[in-house]
Amino acid sequence: MPHIQQLDAHVADLIAAGEVVERPASVVKELMENAIDAGADTVTVEIQHGGMSLIRVTDNGCGIAAGEAQTAFLRHATSKIRTEYDLEAIGTLGFRGEALAAIAAVSRVDLLSRAEEAQVGVSLELEGGVLLSQEEAGCPRGTTMVVRDLFYNTPARLKFMKKDSAEGAAVFAVVQRQALSHPEVSVKFLRDGKQELLTPGDGQLQSALYAVLGREMALGMTEVKGSGEEMEVAGFVSRPACCRGTRGYQHFFVNGRYVKSRTMMAALEEAYANQKMVGKFPGCVLHLTARLGSVDVNVHPTKQEVKFTNERRVFEAVYYAVRSALEGDTKRPAAVLPKPAPKDTVTPNQTRLSAGGQVHMTAGEYRSLAGGVMLSDWTRSAAVSAAPPIAQPQVRTVSPAPRTAERPAP
Repeated sequence: MPHIQQLDAHVADLIAAGEVVERPASVVKELMENAIDAGADTVTVEIQHGGMSLIRVTDNGCGIAAGEAQTAFLRHATSKIRTEYDLEAIGTLGFRGEALAAIAAVSRVDLLSRAEEAQVGVSLELEGGVLLSQEEAGCPRGTTMVVRDLFYNTPARLKFMKKDSAEGAAVFAVVQRQALSHPEVSVKFLRDGKQELLTPGDGQLQSALYAVLGREMALGMTEVKGSGEEMEVAGFVSRPACCRGTRGYQHFFVNGRYVKSRTMMAALEEAYANQKMVGKFPGCVLHLTARLGSVDVNVHPTKQEVKFTNERRVFEAVYYAVRSALEGDTKRPAAVLPKPAPKDTVTPNQTRLSAGGQVHMTAGEYRSLAGGVMLSDWTRSAAVSAAPPIAQPQVRTVSPAPRTAERPAP
């Protein structure tokens, strides 16, 4: 029977890191959330080789004090909660205190940071979670995190990484979501030295939407605004004619946090009932603002899934907000039927009938019907059955009057 023993601290850190750091996109997500929680209004993300060889995240937030730099890389070290009661109303993106410790355990990390009140900053170098050096450094206010050689010491995880292009695309998707979740933050993204995204950071969701999703997608959306019981819904949804064949354009946010919510997704698609083509899905950028105590964000290691105290209220708030936006959209195409012409109106292509049901034509009209040959006088008063005016001209074939057979002379 195998003996029970406590794992080595390094092995335990690697296992814990595997829950938080799945791929380079996970690192970028955690570092961007820390930057936003630090009050930054400018965040720059740079990666090389899909993020496997280099990830650099720079912000102009409040920074880290020199005396707390080492503590920031310890497990369960955080400045965002203090007591158990703080878990009942979490208003920050990060709160567990595991991100930096998990990232440092599976990579080589360089930290450069200066707090706003400090004259000089601090520089740290770590490898596999072990501190190699710490010294003073001159730097601007804010924090720069450099992560190199991700999973260099965990080959079991390294062999499951995809191509650089696929990992880079996953990182880009994370950056886009963060840009949409906080339009007040200017986000810049560079991949292998090439800039691929820059948002203005003017606080307008529509500006971030244009920069992230593109002009064509943005023009196909309509604004959503609604409020319910202790909840507010705002954002943009695609018009029924602009729905796509995938749910990849659906972005849901709860109190500024990107989430995957089946309740919000079901409410969105139910609002489009009988308005979109079968097999098409609406796109959206919807922000739900709710009371902090009504949302539990501590149910998933990556914090992408949340629970609500009242799922029905969330469903109704999203459903009615989206439904009202679709019904009030003045840019939706509408079918316009032509008005029927009055009975006494005569158009050039219509035949004129008298009260007795007789045809009245001009000589020119008769010439056109008879191929240019003038018809006899008796055909001009030929009686026809009364019929309503017709929109399309009809050519009537007029046969000559039958001749009476001549009798042979006696």
